[in-house]
Amino acid sequence: MATASIASAGVGTSEQYNYDIIRKFAIMTLIWGAIGMFVGVYIASELAFPFLNFDSPYITFGRLRPVHTSGVIFGFGGSALFATSYYVVQRTCQARLFGGEGLANFTFWGWQAAVALSALGYMFGYTQAREYAEMTWPVDLLILFVWVAYLAIYVGTLLKRKQPHIYVANWFYLAFILATALLHIFNNLQVPVKLFSLESYSLFSGTQDAMTQWWYGHNAVGFFLTAAFLGMMYYFVPKQAGRPVYSYRLSILHFWAIIFLYMWAGAHHLHWTALPDWTGTLAATFSIMLLLPSWGGMINGIMTLSGAWDKLRTDPVIRFLIVALSFYGMSTFEGPMMSLKDVNALSHYTDWTVGHVHSGALGWVAMITFGSMYHLVPRIWNTQMYSLRLINVHFWLATIGVLLYITAMWISGIMQGLMWRAFDDFGNLQYSFVESVAQMHPFYVMRALGGVFFLTGMIIMCYNMFRTIRQGSTAAHAGLNVAAA
Repeated sequence: MATASIASAGVGTSEQYNYDIIRKFAIMTLIWGAIGMFVGVYIASELAFPFLNFDSPYITFGRLRPVHTSGVIFGFGGSALFATSYYVVQRTCQARLFGGEGLANFTFWGWQAAVALSALGYMFGYTQAREYAEMTWPVDLLILFVWVAYLAIYVGTLLKRKQPHIYVANWFYLAFILATALLHIFNNLQVPVKLFSLESYSLFSGTQDAMTQWWYGHNAVGFFLTAAFLGMMYYFVPKQAGRPVYSYRLSILHFWAIIFLYMWAGAHHLHWTALPDWTGTLAATFSIMLLLPSWGGMINGIMTLSGAWDKLRTDPVIRFLIVALSFYGMSTFEGPMMSLKDVNALSHYTDWTVGHVHSGALGWVAMITFGSMYHLVPRIWNTQMYSLRLINVHFWLATIGVLLYITAMWISGIMQGLMWRAFDDFGNLQYSFVESVAQMHPFYVMRALGGVFFLTGMIIMCYNMFRTIRQGSTAAHAGLNVAAA
């Protein structure tokens, strides 16, 4: 069933499908990726070399940091998810997007406006100061309207499908859309200070506010940055490998286990706080349980290459996808381990957490996006990639960049945790906070260097894609054999 569904999704032209909206989101994926990663390298450099603040409040670390996170998560990642989900749902359902051009274009312009307005707002000091949810309430409302339109398009397309089977990638995309809506609404229940003020107060307070925020924060990772990109993986890995999914039953088990378990794990961010101890213990328990379905999904993706391992030697796109799955497995082992209270006592509030986040964000999310975009773009522009050699260069720059980054943060974070809780013979703290900061400096330089490698790869990708798009065509009849590959 799965093999037939995904194989038959190759039939069709850009007249049958709405490729224009996919092209727009694909281009913005590249633009936001370059912008967001540049800002990330700059703020990493600011931490290593503070003079880069230039005494300007608008480009300090505190204001640029949410510009970086929103740019890469919602600009780069979000645009990639819109592009790939619109592509996958049309191809696997053999149906044009529901709602016509107007509704799809509203999701594009509304989403780009939300990301751009939030970034400008952060630089001018307007923020809710909530992790991954810093947008002010008017932007939150705009996102809500865009998301309702997105849900309508996706569900409407599924309902008018010509295939009786709903391919598993669509399950993951739909779960991501529904869960993100739930998280966004409840975490952003705000009371504006004045009618025309951008400032607002959270409807929750104290420990309840913190718990609501980390219910959102961890599940933004769980559904926006994991479930959604697993939908991407379940379509593009089999397609690029030319093989059926290793185990379709395992993919369904993977889906339901993740959907049930992830929602309970957020409170492990609040160990050793005013949160009741049983709540943190429950969250840590579910975090440990998440290891099984996560590794099941990783193994399912990697084993899809059974009988096609030789492609790793010749196809750099496959390398992106397989390395992404490897980082997914590593990150989903590290996360549950860090949720344990004994480990958390050492790791939390240190750079180890930063390293863990970026092993997932760069190693899993960015790498699976790069591989998917390299598969997608030639097909929606009816052409071949301009340079496979540049894809290979990008792969090695990205891989080296991730390894430099996370290694620096792991060493720095463990060192921080050990220094902060070291005592002398008299029971006094052995090191001052400033001494720990001084010891972190070389690792901050190393992190910035890793970021430079990763950003350079992103710029090379943008150039390669630009040349590919220039040589391509949007005509429905051109390169039909490429589009159907």
